Amino acid sequence: MTEQRLETGEPDGLDRLWTPHRMAYISGEDRPDGGYEKPSGCPFCLAPGTPEPESLVVARGSLVYAVLNLYPYNPGHLLICPYRHVADYTDLTEEETVEVAAFTRTAMRVVRSVSSPHGFNLGMNQGSVAGAGIAAHLHQHVVPRWGGDGNFMPVIARTKVLPQLLADTRLMLTKAWTASEL
Repeated sequence: MTEQRLETGEPDGLDRLWTPHRMAYISGEDRPDGGYEKPSGCPFCLAPGTPEPESLVVARGSLVYAVLNLYPYNPGHLLICPYRHVADYTDLTEEETVEVAAFTRTAMRVVRSVSSPHGFNLGMNQGSVAGAGIAAHLHQHVVPRWGGDGNFMPVIARTKVLPQLLADTRLMLTKAWTASEL
């Protein structure tokens, strides 16, 4: 009896690192009852009302606010969110659009003043297929970047190295934001 060999094509030379633990995120298993679609389960609707000791809110405007990302890519990773539960950038009012832009600019200035990043990633993921973990509530990412800040810890050890606690980052950014002009 001869062994049959399954042909799968030519190897591409890449190693594979399988991350099945991400399926909970992809499938939405960890979502609250009712999902994020309703303001009652949306962390971006709940954040502005969170008591100050637990709050990650850094600054509040008339129509938007800045909050630290609970799962940051880097220290100082901020989200600029409208208070209104709206999913799509094109559904923002003109006033909300202007304040999102102003808060994004101020966030960059504030983070530069306290931690001197070499650059920033700015962006919005519109829809879950585009990578939005919470697609029902629009949010602009402001991610400070430093040369060499990417390493293999997240890939190899499923560990993100963050040299600063969120509470310390919030305090530092809140003080600097208050001192800045919007």
